[in-house]
Amino acid sequence: MKKLISFGLLLLAITMQAQTARKFTLKLTDDGKAEMVCFLPQTPSGKAIVGVPGGGYSVLSNGHEGYLASDWLNNQGIAYFVVNYRLPGGDRSKPIGDVESGIRIVRDSAAIWGINPHDVGIMGFSAGGHLASVISTHAAFDVRPDFSILFYPVISMDERVSHKWSCVNFLGEEGQKNPDLVRDFSTMNVVRRHLTPPAVIITASDDRLVPFTTNGLEYYKAMRNVGNDCAMFVYPTGDHGFGFGPWFKYHDQLLTDLGNWLKARQTPQPDAIRVACVGNSITDGHGIDMATQYGYPALLQKKLGNGYWVKNFGVSGRTMLNKGDLPYMNELAWEDAQAFKPDVVIIKLGTNDSKPQNWQYGSEFRQDLEQMIFSLRPDLKTPAKKSKKKAKNAAPAKPQIFLCTPIKAEKPSWNINESVIANEIIPIQQEVANKYGLQVIDLHTLFEGGDELMLPDGIHPNGKGAQRLAEIIYESLSK
Repeated sequence: MKKLISFGLLLLAITMQAQTARKFTLKLTDDGKAEMVCFLPQTPSGKAIVGVPGGGYSVLSNGHEGYLASDWLNNQGIAYFVVNYRLPGGDRSKPIGDVESGIRIVRDSAAIWGINPHDVGIMGFSAGGHLASVISTHAAFDVRPDFSILFYPVISMDERVSHKWSCVNFLGEEGQKNPDLVRDFSTMNVVRRHLTPPAVIITASDDRLVPFTTNGLEYYKAMRNVGNDCAMFVYPTGDHGFGFGPWFKYHDQLLTDLGNWLKARQTPQPDAIRVACVGNSITDGHGIDMATQYGYPALLQKKLGNGYWVKNFGVSGRTMLNKGDLPYMNELAWEDAQAFKPDVVIIKLGTNDSKPQNWQYGSEFRQDLEQMIFSLRPDLKTPAKKSKKKAKNAAPAKPQIFLCTPIKAEKPSWNINESVIANEIIPIQQEVANKYGLQVIDLHTLFEGGDELMLPDGIHPNGKGAQRLAEIIYESLSK
């Protein structure tokens, strides 16, 4: 039996060498307590995955839930990085910081390692699945993964419906008594529309250690309920912890399912022109099921092709006015839109500003619009013609900004006021655009079609309306 095991390990090592061009280990902390084991493929596809082993936050199961995946992934041309993170012992900042450091290194080294920095995913198992979901929902834009693979993940930090010791080890005894912490790190509660990356959940229906219905299923439901891309493969049997082990009855099917999911993902080119769609519910895609795929930004992406990278930063109900009831510039989406470092920004705000409770501050609309513009283009704050020296030292990033006028409010739903939009908001937009040399997309005039393009509320475009918006904006970008 020992000879057979030894032969099997030798065969595995030979196979790994055949697919892995280079293997090395990097320290993630100065004391060497956290490290990242790197597996680079012979023929890179550009895709990379950062692996996060499980172990209940008490040990690292980095064999079948870590290194064992390297051969299959490298064979697909996928670079693979296993993070051996520090165990939290109640200090969650340790594992979170280690995984974020790993992702940052991968993106920073992308050109050297043959990786597309826009195609870096995360793959976590059990407690590592929880950690992967924390990074996916809590991390800053620069270290948030582009996709997530969650194997039988711990999602809830409520030990009554989850794996008790994962909860206790991650939050600590005191943290478990804090309902706000328990809620915030039960990651199904912090999934964000458009901002949380696409995910696939892999599990077995007979998992007795981490209940599927109160963990993986809850994350799937949260993703689907906000319209984010999420898939789920639930195998009839397998219990918990099968990972990439060939002993798993459905191992071959798992590899086929995961491989097809990975291949189906459309990835922007490394040098793609970045287009940020900033706006309210009309950009967000209110009333359009799976707006991440059928809202106007997604349809615009299809028209522009993979030479462009269009991202939706719309948030329903938001105002340009900083004294409005829901100011856009207070949102994480606005932080992300700037961190995205866009080449093109499409701003569509103003509809909610027309509400009486918001337009009472209408005298500040111009300055708030200018604040947004200057955040994107600080060079415009001091026009180049006034000071050559300042122009030379201006910020190098100068995205092209398009100001969209609001579409007509066909009905006064939610007290949205068409007269304020047409006679007060749009003239200010036009004046600001003329002052700073920005382009205007006059949706108020160009977007016509009546009930055929609108939801019954008379404010939001339906699916056909989203297509029309995409067409108008595409034509403006193409000029």
